[in-house]
Amino acid sequence: MKLKYPINLHKGSTSIFVLALMVIYQNFTIGAWVYLALHGTYGILWLLKDRIYPDKQWEQEVSLIAGIFGFFFVSLYWVAPFILISSGTIPSPPLIAAAISINILGIFLHYSSDAQKYYTLKYKSGLITEGFFARCRNTNYLGEICIYLGFALLVQHWLPFAILGLFATVVFVPNMLKKNKSLSRYPEFEEYKANSGLLLPQV
Repeated sequence: MKLKYPINLHKGSTSIFVLALMVIYQNFTIGAWVYLALHGTYGILWLLKDRIYPDKQWEQEVSLIAGIFGFFFVSLYWVAPFILISSGTIPSPPLIAAAISINILGIFLHYSSDAQKYYTLKYKSGLITEGFFARCRNTNYLGEICIYLGFALLVQHWLPFAILGLFATVVFVPNMLKKNKSLSRYPEFEEYKANSGLLLPQV
């Protein structure tokens, strides 16, 4: 199977999972609804992105066991809605506003930069040093971190932050370093590297 299948299954079923938690725990507070809207919409947008401009790294073939492991690994992200909804925690309006703002920023950075990368490389190979990648070499990962940071803020618990840190350490950073190594084959990479940040934009 392709690696994207278990990941897409997880993303697409997130809204169902969160809604089921709301029904099971009879929690229909503002925090639960906002979480459902944010994380559920993110999952739908992920599926749309995969149809419109898919990411090559998710097209690789993996074994069934690896696919099952991948699904349960990304399902760690479901810990956040479980804690929020099962505990009955109600985030304050300012916290909700902050979480929504950070999430929207993350969605913009993640999906827009991926679109730029896909359509640029479709017609011209080489380094992408303008637009979303002018000052940051991994704008898409920065966006994804912002997305899950918004989810974690709503929960008000340390565990979702720890899980985000785990993904950053095990998945995001190794992929960014791997990308650096791949791009280093271009003669102009050193100059580009000096003028751009690995994750945070260089001003």
